[in-house]
Amino acid sequence: MPAFNVITVGGTIDKVYFDAASQFEIGDPQIHRVLAGAGVVDFVVTPLMRKDSLQMDDTDREAVRQAVLASACDRVLVTHGTDTMALTARHLGDVGARTVVFTGAMQPARFLETDAIFNIGFALGTLMSAAPGVYLTMNGRVFDPHKVRKNRDQGRFEDAG
Repeated sequence: MPAFNVITVGGTIDKVYFDAASQFEIGDPQIHRVLAGAGVVDFVVTPLMRKDSLQMDDTDREAVRQAVLASACDRVLVTHGTDTMALTARHLGDVGARTVVFTGAMQPARFLETDAIFNIGFALGTLMSAAPGVYLTMNGRVFDPHKVRKNRDQGRFEDAG
């Protein structure tokens, strides 16, 4: 069995931009390239959907939940758009003995300057060392999905109080 499962749902991490007017689509998952570049092996990828997180609804969040629960792995990394990542993480509820970590990016993984590679690496470290539960990792920090918010002005995640 692989050490962990990556479930991809889209978001900025996989975006492909076509012009300066921000025309984009969600492209192929970039997780294979990022993890291979870091020498990471022994994982399986489940490309679940290709959506901007602002387009996700409760049916999509339930699909993520079901994919996590159906995974043969006890450790699951979910790459997700940052706008509604916490909402989807909260939707998971009880995941039993699984460790689930959500992460995303403010700039696509295809860009030369991106936070995607760091965020994925940090999320993977958290995934492999954290106790069972659901976490959100961004900007070098680990958050409880019930106590986090995205600060759009600062371009980062922070404690919600």
